[in-house]
Amino acid sequence: MSIVTRSRQIFSIVQKSDKNARLYSSISANGPSEPVISSSILGNQPTSSIPPPPESAEAGSVGGKPWSFLKLTSIAALTGGVATAGYATYAYTLEEVDEKTKAFRKSAKLPDGIDLSSFDNFQAMLKSASMAVPAKLIELYLELRASTEEHVRGFTEPSSEMLLPDLHPLEQHVFTLVLDLNETLLYSDWKRDRGWRTFKRPGVDDFLERLAQFYEIVVYSDQQSMYVDPVVDRLDEKHCIRYRLSRAATRYQDGKHYRDLSKLNRDPSRVLYVSGNALESCLQSENCVPIKPWKCEAEDTTLLDLLPFLEYVARHNPADIRPVLASYQGRDIAKEFIERSKEHQRRRQEQKPQGRLWRF
Repeated sequence: MSIVTRSRQIFSIVQKSDKNARLYSSISANGPSEPVISSSILGNQPTSSIPPPPESAEAGSVGGKPWSFLKLTSIAALTGGVATAGYATYAYTLEEVDEKTKAFRKSAKLPDGIDLSSFDNFQAMLKSASMAVPAKLIELYLELRASTEEHVRGFTEPSSEMLLPDLHPLEQHVFTLVLDLNETLLYSDWKRDRGWRTFKRPGVDDFLERLAQFYEIVVYSDQQSMYVDPVVDRLDEKHCIRYRLSRAATRYQDGKHYRDLSKLNRDPSRVLYVSGNALESCLQSENCVPIKPWKCEAEDTTLLDLLPFLEYVARHNPADIRPVLASYQGRDIAKEFIERSKEHQRRRQEQKPQGRLWRF
């Protein structure tokens, strides 16, 4: 081979190498337009040892620990506060709680003219600030409890501290006879074919008319006034009953409506309460005159049997009726009074001196 031919071959090889070098340089500078490694090849490559960056949820859990602690602390404090308030409401009255916490609430207030330049005063300020929140919560509790008790009192307490007007000065010696309505003066019955019907107890008209001469008569019921007023209007056509007291005048306690005779604005030594359920419906048992409850028995004479005793009390005017009633405790007053009256008459006959015997 000639020298010229060999030179041409060497020149063509050098020219191809130069083209490959320029092509490689352009690829490295501009980057490939398609992925260089396929997904099948990627699956066979070893996993990188560099750990992935932490996820956002894991990053938030670090900051969530103080927040969780704060929530648990708040719930515990709230539960403790509610439990303490509940126990205080159960165990102490509003006045007792106010008295027991007065010193603590007073210590939580900063004194006037405090000088923050003094370290002792600064400590006192920090202590007062730490106690300010509990003190404010106690004051809020006292206000809420006072408001709640006042609201509840409107349903459980009698509507007034003086349910009856003042007694006339000329009637200060008169006894007050309080009569229950249902099962004492009358009986209400309901049946499907006729609805409600009200029956008068035998002798009730004579009972009211005769005792109105001696007593101030008051009807006291635990029914609503819309029921009491029309019934009494028909019962008392001769206007022997002076006053009517309905449910609003009772004291609601332990699920029952009680008659509270202490709210009548009358001397308790001169009050008698006659009822078929006297001891179960009245808060002052020492003023009670229990009688048999009436359930529509046609031959009942309870009211008429009681007349002699009540008339005797009115005429003899004892200084205090309560010891008199206590002497009849556990007995039928009407029957016991008749027995005592007979015994008294017998003794008077025995003590009566014999008259002088005259002979004609």
